[in-house]
Amino acid sequence: MTVTLPRITTQTPAEQTAFTILVMISVCHLLNDMMQTLLSAIYPLLQSNYGLSFAQIGVITLTFQGTASILQPLVGFYIDRNPRPYSLALGMGLTLLGLVLFSQAGSYPVLLLAAALVGTGSSVFHPESSRVARMASGGRHGLAQSMFQVGGNAGSAIGPLLAALIVLRHGQTSLVWFSLAAMLGIYLLIKVGHWYKAHGLRRLQARAAASPPPVRLPRGKIALALAVLLGLMFSKFFYMASISSYYIFYLMAKFQLPVQSAQLHLFAFFGAVAVGTLAGGPIGDRFGRKVVIWVSILGVLPFTLALPYANLFWTGVLSVPIGMILASAFPAIVVYAQELLPARVGTVAGMSFGFAFGMGGIGAAVLGYLADMTNLIYIYQLCAFLPAIGLLAVFLPDLETESGRRKRLAL
Repeated sequence: MTVTLPRITTQTPAEQTAFTILVMISVCHLLNDMMQTLLSAIYPLLQSNYGLSFAQIGVITLTFQGTASILQPLVGFYIDRNPRPYSLALGMGLTLLGLVLFSQAGSYPVLLLAAALVGTGSSVFHPESSRVARMASGGRHGLAQSMFQVGGNAGSAIGPLLAALIVLRHGQTSLVWFSLAAMLGIYLLIKVGHWYKAHGLRRLQARAAASPPPVRLPRGKIALALAVLLGLMFSKFFYMASISSYYIFYLMAKFQLPVQSAQLHLFAFFGAVAVGTLAGGPIGDRFGRKVVIWVSILGVLPFTLALPYANLFWTGVLSVPIGMILASAFPAIVVYAQELLPARVGTVAGMSFGFAFGMGGIGAAVLGYLADMTNLIYIYQLCAFLPAIGLLAVFLPDLETESGRRKRLAL
């Protein structure tokens, strides 16, 4: 007779993954990004209501994402030195104000002001919540980043669906209904703030003390690695801007789809992005960050090259692997950058999300002007080559210590 002894865990509280906190942060990320994606999903409605050009639509995205891009690194730098457990709830409150203003806007400048408020809310939410995810990770940094980011991707997928079902049917003023989602987010983030204040910082400090010393690299190599990561994020988020801001218009122009049908295609794309994000972090924990970065950036190239020449059926099919493969890169990139600068977790998160937002905003504005001068089919033919920048990953150094590699292989 075989007796199975109960498994005895030797993990300390600092090493255990706080899944409840990760779930709450992920849900709040879902609510935050759902509200943001609602805005881009109703661009056709705004274009009709205000007589906007593609360039003006791009400027709305640039205002929102540019504000977030500039402020997020500053917020991350500040919170590394002055942790603020309840700043997450404040960020969600700013997003709430922007959303209400969007619903009542009577002119284009007011739309830009509302976009700036939403961007400011994101600038507070993203770096600090990424830092909280690392606190709660128990050392499973890739998994924690994936759980955090997949909430945002799920929100991005739900946004266009809700826009089709609610906002397009009931008008721009119906955006105010989503203030209830923001209020729920504020409530949950106050709860997270309580945990952050009581346990989070202590866990992070204990985890840092128990971890093996990081690989020390010369400043020149660190600068080169950061430059490569920025190049990879440029290729990813410039291409993502072409989808998030103009995919609906592309489907309407090329295949004569109605707005609601086009938004369902955008929902499918963002759903694939959510799946890719959820997979990217754990795969990076198991096989290493560089493997995920290589595959996720460069591996999407055949699909992006084929997309502009596909019919409607294959356009829908190709958008799924594009979303999944491209999205799997970001959790690995963020964790890799945090391992590159382990004493600057908040700064790295702010820089990563800020650069991502900035590239998305600049990409939307630049592509909008190009679309006004040419057409959207040309835009997608041009953007198809962006993933080739993934070849720069060859210059990324190996950050794993031998003990870290053994721990990863044991997962």
